[in-house]
Amino acid sequence: MADDEKAKAKSEQVKGKVKETIGRALGNERMTAEGRAEQSKGDLRQAKENTKDAFRH
Repeated sequence: MADDEKAKAKSEQVKGKVKETIGRALGNERMTAEGRAEQSKGDLRQAKENTKDAFRH
């Protein structure tokens, strides 16, 4: 289960980065902001998983 959550976190981060980059290239502020939001969501998910790992070991 934890590996699944970590993979989701990484995919959200990558997807957000791509969206942000495309938004910047097109001059689309909304897409850029959505990309940053997705990256943040992935960062939070990853932090949660890292915290859970720290307490398991």
